Amino acid sequence: MSQDQGTQQLGFEGMPRRLYACTPTRLSAWLECPRRYRMSYLDRPPPGKGPPWAHNSLGASVHNALAGWWRLPRRQRTVPAAGDLLDQGWIEEGFADPQQSARYLRWARGMVEAYVSGLDPASEPLGVERTVATRTDLIAVSGRIDRLDDRRRPDGSGGLVVVDYKTGRHVLSVDDARTSMPLALYALAAERVMRRPCRRVELHHLPTGRILAWEHTAESLARQLRRAEAIAAECAAADVRFRGGPDDGQPADLAGTPAELAEEAPALDDVFAPRPGTWCGWCDYRAHCPEGSAASEPRRPWDGLGATEPDGAEVGEAQAGAVQAGDAQAGAAEAGAAAGAAAQAE
Repeated sequence: MSQDQGTQQLGFEGMPRRLYACTPTRLSAWLECPRRYRMSYLDRPPPGKGPPWAHNSLGASVHNALAGWWRLPRRQRTVPAAGDLLDQGWIEEGFADPQQSARYLRWARGMVEAYVSGLDPASEPLGVERTVATRTDLIAVSGRIDRLDDRRRPDGSGGLVVVDYKTGRHVLSVDDARTSMPLALYALAAERVMRRPCRRVELHHLPTGRILAWEHTAESLARQLRRAEAIAAECAAADVRFRGGPDDGQPADLAGTPAELAEEAPALDDVFAPRPGTWCGWCDYRAHCPEGSAASEPRRPWDGLGATEPDGAEVGEAQAGAVQAGDAQAGAAEAGAAAGAAAQAE
């Protein structure tokens, strides 16, 4: 057999295209700001981030405490135990000083204990901080669920429920649960992994004690999946432009001489255009983005905690205001969604 014949037989034509691997966070990053997406997922080495955010530290501490509580032996799942876990795992990064950190630790402990007091320690979740994944003909998507419940009724009806904890100050509504692409993808992945219906998604807003729930249908989950595939297609095309080479389904670094890279930079700026707004003050890469720096004032690492600091007497007021920069992040998401909708309309 000649070399030409062997090459023809071993050619790649007709081979299946590699699935685009992604997470809901990656897809949301593209919607919110393509430039931030590039800095987060493509630039190597990535640009340096700003200082850590106190609201992220608080949120991570609460999530870790709740996950740890469910992992305790059932008899040890008490209300004080949840508070103790928060104390032991408290993350102090981003706070103005130790005194502010201590105030928010006390407030967060009260919030966590109030939430746990409404839980049944014997109602064992199917998963805590569980990673689920699924794939279609176009994408392979994975993500981590805060909690996966089995809400089976005595008659055997019911199904799986995706629970997502929220500690932010952004005021949530049922629409937040209904329109959340990540929650829908988690439900779809959990349904396929567990081979059981998973249509209900819930946002548990700890600062207010509210539960925002939505019951999906097969059609609404399919719509969210198609939306994810459309966003992933944009990401994949942008990744290819960034690489400047054949599409192998994975992001990689730019290659070429400095002159070639400089020539390509303007075109890449068009692909990864910024979406500046007031939310840029919360961006980790603000210092590397002239448009974002011009569009917003810099935020201090503790500004996402809210205007009113809890001091014991003001816990109720602080809970009503919550404790994160969720409003700014929601604004960025709304801007990205609006841009996506406009592109679809065109």
